[in-house]
Amino acid sequence: MELQQLRYVVAVAETGSFTRAARRCLVVQSALSHQIARLERSLGARLFDRTSRSVRLTPAGAAFLPSARQCLAAAERAAAEVAAAVGEVRGRVVVGVIPTVAAVDLPAALKVFRERYPQVRVALGMAPSHELVAQVRSGAVDLAFLGLPLGAAPEGVRGHELGRDDHVAVVAPAHPLAGKPETDLQTLAHELFVDFPAGSPGRMQSDQAFAAAGLHREVAFEVTTAELMAGLLREGLGVAVLPSRYTPRLSGVVTVPIVDGPSRVEHLVWSTAGLTPAAAAFLDVLGVPEIVGGA
Repeated sequence: MELQQLRYVVAVAETGSFTRAARRCLVVQSALSHQIARLERSLGARLFDRTSRSVRLTPAGAAFLPSARQCLAAAERAAAEVAAAVGEVRGRVVVGVIPTVAAVDLPAALKVFRERYPQVRVALGMAPSHELVAQVRSGAVDLAFLGLPLGAAPEGVRGHELGRDDHVAVVAPAHPLAGKPETDLQTLAHELFVDFPAGSPGRMQSDQAFAAAGLHREVAFEVTTAELMAGLLREGLGVAVLPSRYTPRLSGVVTVPIVDGPSRVEHLVWSTAGLTPAAAAFLDVLGVPEIVGGA
């Protein structure tokens, strides 16, 4: 079994196509197909079901894929560790972020990181906090920025608290609340809401606050990004509750303090198994100590 064969399998699984996988891996399709066929013969099982229209993982392929990714990550980490031993930081760092990260100016931090470590490739992905925690535990993500309700702690990872923030109401400029100095949950409960999907930590912060106050609210629109949320708010389709440190990034909306509103805590988390040299270097740029608490 060769690392190149594993790279080809992962590429086909992620692109859903032998042609696109070959293009990604910079090889001709026949060479990629030949190597995957060799691997399948050595394993005694087909990894992909191929039709004229699609390529799908077989059950054997689905079982093989996580370990293939882990092997590739281990090989890349081994090369990075050798480089670090001679004073060079290189490799790849995968960073997961929530849609409303605000405790860190991420673009500015990445600019500094790039200037210090030009040989490190950075991959950014956006997802809800609960998905990011699972990705960190599985090793798919090196570092993740989370936003959780007060009292909630990420489990099975190491982490550092970045900051706390109160939520504000976000409304269209023409909304009656736009001119108010403040509002409360009782008043907001009469409005239609635009919010994140049910069950996500971003949604839970507001759901828990209204439930604790004994109030019911109607969420008319569920969206996955705050930018899309702001578009619906500008059209007057509802109101939203978002962290106050994030809302200055949204245009065409007005914020109103909530006297009894929810709060959140932003965390940076990473695997209990430790950090790659590139991920450790990113923590250093952020000024976060590597040896901090974890569960």
